[in-house]
Amino acid sequence: MQHAAVPVPRDRLIVPVLGLFLFAIAAGFLMSLLPLSLSGRGLSAELAAWLASAFYAGLLLGAMRIEPVVRVLGHRRALVAFLSLLAMTVVAMSLWSSAALWLGARLVAGAATAGIFVVVESWLLLVDDERQRARRLALYMTALYGGNALGQILITPVGVAGSLPFALVGLLLVLALLPPLLVRRGAPRLQVHHRLGLRAVKRLSRPAVLGCWVSGLLLGPLYGLLPLYLIQRPELAGQSGPMMALLIVGGMGVQPIAGALSARYSRTLLLALFNLMGMLGILVLLLAESVVGIGMALVLVGAAAFALYPVAIAQACQGQANSRIVSITELMLLCYSLGSVVGPLLAQWSTGSLTQLPLYLGIVFSATSIYMLVQAAAGTESAVMEPPAGLD
Repeated sequence: MQHAAVPVPRDRLIVPVLGLFLFAIAAGFLMSLLPLSLSGRGLSAELAAWLASAFYAGLLLGAMRIEPVVRVLGHRRALVAFLSLLAMTVVAMSLWSSAALWLGARLVAGAATAGIFVVVESWLLLVDDERQRARRLALYMTALYGGNALGQILITPVGVAGSLPFALVGLLLVLALLPPLLVRRGAPRLQVHHRLGLRAVKRLSRPAVLGCWVSGLLLGPLYGLLPLYLIQRPELAGQSGPMMALLIVGGMGVQPIAGALSARYSRTLLLALFNLMGMLGILVLLLAESVVGIGMALVLVGAAAFALYPVAIAQACQGQANSRIVSITELMLLCYSLGSVVGPLLAQWSTGSLTQLPLYLGIVFSATSIYMLVQAAAGTESAVMEPPAGLD
């Protein structure tokens, strides 16, 4: 029996959005906590890079195995399951300081996080109105990035020593469980489901697929390498933290704008324009000689980079039946995850020095903008085509 989802009522959106926001606070705090707590727990500082790789590997693996879980459990119970699994990895890491255990826990945490992303994205996208989809995606991204920013800010007052930081992360994840546990109505009801295999990527909108992949190529280095680049800028003098906050603020601020524009104009053209904005931001970053100039550049870069994923996924879902939404969001997360894994490695290999990180970002922005402009001029707003019999 195949299953598909009936759209969720608008007044029940608080369940996935509030759960996502609390999860994002916990994830943002944990992102900063793990590398900073290694020495205090007797672990090597070199483990930080491996922990990040393990997490993204889990994200990549999880992105390929989420749809069956959602099909069997439904959106609400799947969200509870993935949040619970993530909370268990935090408990394990707080109790045992073992490099092997932490690597395994982060691998599992990445898979659980992929599940949370796909469940919440598909939950919000299960609506026939394209404008509502765009607005809901903007709400999703604002909650996600706002929570991440708030979580990273908490690192200063809470600290990284002892068991309190891990207890706080666990508490936030337990609170994130409450909305889907307490509100039992409003989740999408599974009736018919259309499973799309990996080969379906070939039939998705090419600009949408590329947009998600490029989003990973950009955000992976921005999260992982940009802080190290900013530390080397003499103008900043220890202000790399606030500069990273400005990057995220730019990403948050652009979401309502991206959502409104995505509902009215060609999404391929919007992807081109946001990449052009990123090129402008990189140019300002290279020329800036003051804290204000660097801050303005990072706001532009953040707005451009963080706008690509929601616009691209909205384009991928454009005109699609609700029965395809879960599989499409799964495939889009897979594309993003591939970019996130490859991006930092490609940035280091292509430039050879962190001081040349803007060069890598500028090349990605410029090449993508040219491609999107060509596609927009050709009028390609392609959607998923019906597959030949037997390919699903």
